[in-house]
Amino acid sequence: MNDMARAKYLPIALVVIGLIFIFAVYPMMTWVSPSGWRWMPPQPEYEQILMGTYATLGIFLIRAAKNPIVHASLIWFTIWSSLVHATIMLLQVLADPTERAHLIGSIPSFYLMAGVLWYLMPSRSFKNQQLSDNS
Repeated sequence: MNDMARAKYLPIALVVIGLIFIFAVYPMMTWVSPSGWRWMPPQPEYEQILMGTYATLGIFLIRAAKNPIVHASLIWFTIWSSLVHATIMLLQVLADPTERAHLIGSIPSFYLMAGVLWYLMPSRSFKNQQLSDNS
C-alpha cells in the first residue's frame, strides 16, 4: 500500500480505534470477556483509572483523525504504549498461568491496534511533503 492509500485509511483507523478505546474497553472488562480483559481478583480502582485513561486517549485519537500528519507524535505514542502494555501483560501471563485467557483477549487486541496504526503511518518523506504543502 502506498503512502496516499495509507493516508486515506489512517483517519478511519484512528476513529475506529478511538471508539474502541472509548466504548469497548469497559464492556470487554465487565461483560463480554472478563477473563480475557480483567485480572483476577478484580481491582475496580485500577480498572477505572485504566478505562478513563484509554477513553481519554480515544477522544484524542478521534480528534487526530482530522489531520493525522500534525498529530503523528500522539499516534506514535499510541502505537508504542500499546506495544509496551501488551508486552508487559504477555510477560505477566507467562509468569501466571491462571491469566492465560489474556492471550486471546486483551494482549492480541493491543498488538493488533498498534500494528494497524504502524502500518498505516505514512513515510517520513510523505509527511514532510504534506507539511510543506500545508505551509
